[in-house]
Amino acid sequence: MPAFRADQVSRHWFGRWEDDPHTWSDLSPSDRETVARELLPTLLTPVRELTCDEGATVKMLWRLHDGSRVESVLMGYRDRITMCVSSQAGCGMNCPFCATGQAGLTRNLSTAEIVEQVLAGARMIKAGLIPGDRERVSNVVFMGMGEPLANYRALMGAIHRLVDPVPAGLGMSARGITVSTVGLVPRIRDLAEEGLPLRLAVSLHAPDDALRDTLVPINTRYPVAEVLDAAWFYADRTGRRVSIEYALIKDVNDQRWRAELLAKRLRGHLVHVNLIPLNPTPGSQWTASEPRDERAFVQALEEGGVPVTVRDTRGREIDGACGQLAAAEAP
Repeated sequence: MPAFRADQVSRHWFGRWEDDPHTWSDLSPSDRETVARELLPTLLTPVRELTCDEGATVKMLWRLHDGSRVESVLMGYRDRITMCVSSQAGCGMNCPFCATGQAGLTRNLSTAEIVEQVLAGARMIKAGLIPGDRERVSNVVFMGMGEPLANYRALMGAIHRLVDPVPAGLGMSARGITVSTVGLVPRIRDLAEEGLPLRLAVSLHAPDDALRDTLVPINTRYPVAEVLDAAWFYADRTGRRVSIEYALIKDVNDQRWRAELLAKRLRGHLVHVNLIPLNPTPGSQWTASEPRDERAFVQALEEGGVPVTVRDTRGREIDGACGQLAAAEAP
């Protein structure tokens, strides 16, 4: 085909979020057929869709070409629309309280499979299926299934497709993209050198190695101190505040002394703690902390001089924790 066809196809795909080349009138009929056949395979096939929050939260389960299943969630807020995407089918980090971790790793997703999740959300917004007057996905969080930094090459390829201007990408702001990790220290340092002002979220879940070794098994390789050193390196390089993700688990990691130790480790750094009431997985021995223990944990962090918020538990009634829907719908 003539070289200018690449620009046309990209503007339809990334600029207008159109996925049916048979409607692209600036291509000849024969070229439309060729593009559809050679360039646009079906990447995601919908399996199930669940909604809550009066339609503002939509969780999608997708089947990939090889039968693998992944999830993504579209969340509409007053001031933004956020897409939570998966980077792997399953996860190899083996965190015992996580539904995805319990499933194990099937495979890495390709750059295209990651980006297509965002495009699917963009098309839903364009079709008027999400309430409100927001016109596009403004934020993307890599907090779905998988450990993003364990699929680093495809992750960075996807991020560039998201932030590069049309026709090379979707033209999103890099500041609206969050990458979550359990603490793969070398990759955190690589991410810091990419020159993009992404938000880094570190899934810590315990301030002490003795407990974190059991909650986040990779901690035996990259202990708390090394993970936090890498996080501070990231903050210094990018100027972005690091988010510390901490799932509160009843009688496991919600003691006041652990909040005080966490504050001691974080105080004085460019950081914010995001407390997450645990969304229990079916059959799990663990559940969310009691409200009084959650309040005491927050108070201890605030008294220790560390900014903290409690995450909005969107999607709890629709198996909101990543991996739950895939497990329920497993063939």
